[in-house]
Amino acid sequence: MTLANGFILAGLGIFSGLLAGIFGIGGGVVLVPIIKTFGYAPVQAVATSSLAIIMTSLSGSIQNWRMGHLNLRRVLLLGLPSLITAQIGALIATNIPPDYLLTAFACLLIVNIFLTHWRKRAIASYPQKTQPTMNPIAARIITGGLAGMLAGLFGVGGGVIMVPLQMLLLGETIKVAIQTSLGVIVITSISACLGHAYQGNVLWVEGVLLGLGGLLGAQISTRFLPKLPDRIVGFGFNLLLAILAFYTFWLAWQS
Repeated sequence: MTLANGFILAGLGIFSGLLAGIFGIGGGVVLVPIIKTFGYAPVQAVATSSLAIIMTSLSGSIQNWRMGHLNLRRVLLLGLPSLITAQIGALIATNIPPDYLLTAFACLLIVNIFLTHWRKRAIASYPQKTQPTMNPIAARIITGGLAGMLAGLFGVGGGVIMVPLQMLLLGETIKVAIQTSLGVIVITSISACLGHAYQGNVLWVEGVLLGLGGLLGAQISTRFLPKLPDRIVGFGFNLLLAILAFYTFWLAWQS
């Protein structure tokens, strides 16, 4: 890796950190395509993304906690199931064809656009409804378990699934779901990174550079999230997922 590429990676890490704080996604949906663009294998992109996300999500979560916007009980209840499932995801990612991995990643992003839209329609139909739509314990096991699986499989931290599922199953507002998601991502990314490190998939230097940039970006963006209207946050979240989905399909086709 050249010095110029190192600076580029750090700058892109700042960008991913900005997105992490605003959308609660850990930055992985941006980091995986970025790392793949530099010519690395998809599984290396997934693994290295999980390393960078540890630093990014930790930075954003600390800032949320200082501002009083982080409920540690919510984070732990969602994060514990992910410790096991992240290891399973890392093992699967190591053993499937690269183009399959990229295609599945893109499909995941598109599915989440529809999940978020579904929840918005439910809120519009029943404005006063704030109760969970299923047993909260089961909902947290499902949400945290899926987040861990996706963290290990796709290097995304799990925020792309946790945000809509918290809204759908637990009745959370989008801002609370994002803030909780970012905290849980600390747990999912650590577990996923350890699983990939055991498989020898992590690019340590690249991951640290992206993560350090993400530290700065997350600190900035978490200060602005509470001031943003829900409508703007939701629209931006869906637009980001759509753009990245089409780009990842293109990467899979190139593979």
